[in-house]
Amino acid sequence: MDFEGRKYQIKRYDLSEDKSLKAWSAADEYLLQAFADLEKKPNQLGIYGDRFGFLGCYLHSFNPTVVFTQKSQQKAIDANLKAHNIPLLSYSDPLSPLKNEMDFALVNVPKSLELFQLFLEQITGNSSEDITVICAFMTRHFSPKLLQIAQEYFDVTEQSRAVKKARLLVLTKKKNIVKKELITSLNYNNQDYKQYWGVFSAQHIDYATQFFLEHLEIDDTDRCILDLASGNGIIGNEIFKELPDAEIHLMDDSYLAVSSAKLNIQGENIHHHFNNELTIFDDNAFYLIVTNPPFHFEYEINIQIPLHLFKGCLRCLKKGGNLQIVANKHLNYKIHLEPLFSSVEIIAEDKKFIVYKCIK
Repeated sequence: MDFEGRKYQIKRYDLSEDKSLKAWSAADEYLLQAFADLEKKPNQLGIYGDRFGFLGCYLHSFNPTVVFTQKSQQKAIDANLKAHNIPLLSYSDPLSPLKNEMDFALVNVPKSLELFQLFLEQITGNSSEDITVICAFMTRHFSPKLLQIAQEYFDVTEQSRAVKKARLLVLTKKKNIVKKELITSLNYNNQDYKQYWGVFSAQHIDYATQFFLEHLEIDDTDRCILDLASGNGIIGNEIFKELPDAEIHLMDDSYLAVSSAKLNIQGENIHHHFNNELTIFDDNAFYLIVTNPPFHFEYEINIQIPLHLFKGCLRCLKKGGNLQIVANKHLNYKIHLEPLFSSVEIIAEDKKFIVYKCIK
């Protein structure tokens, strides 16, 4: 796509083997076109939901603040900027106050409407009175709830016509509202687990995680443990209750998940990591790795990411250590795990979920 005489080759950087997938959508193109059509460009631009840097690259000359939610997102944006010799952009997480007050924001609406609401909380709390927010979504993903959330924060909400099956929702005249609590609480095993809006499974503890906790096999000799794709930290914390002297690491690609886990599990031997790659850990570091790995990324399915993580787990496990995985049965991870590990055992399964134990 051309913008002001520039054309960039934006790559995905997500290990996907599906060559039909692009690094941007028609919704991103609509946002860029809407920005190009502005008679007066903003002084302080915020960008939300820019997964691979399409908007960041094309709009870098306007010095935007890019609000990221995943470490993999930040790395992909940086990679695309560097590939085009563009200076790195200013970043912020979705929970912190912004350094500069925005007067314009572009939002690619996420699948999680709780995350969309969290975006609007940050935007309205860190913006001028005349802020304009342009949101984009694919028409097949529209929900009346999206409009309801937007109307909580803005008096004027206007939808555009559809272009390439994408629509814009333009928000103006922000309301003066009381700042909301950004945290929900979910109960499991007589403990309330807190998590920020936008973390996976907002209404209840994920059913796969519940099934996993019922069948997890831990041993007193498991002295150093990794909870991979740790979410709100429930798995690591339930293990911590059983092994209070163990060293436990929790890692997640989601900034909001890691921030949530920090609310639920703390201690001298508890370590939180905001990352998407196991390269931060040494070889032979762990006796046990437990994971409920993601395979949905917004509206896409990509099992290449968990398969890549499994290979990293093999390197990070001690000899004789084990990786325990809960997964949807239809993913059939066993055929990918057996060439890697000396033993792959099914320790529990029902109609939907399966738990694997893989020995190094």
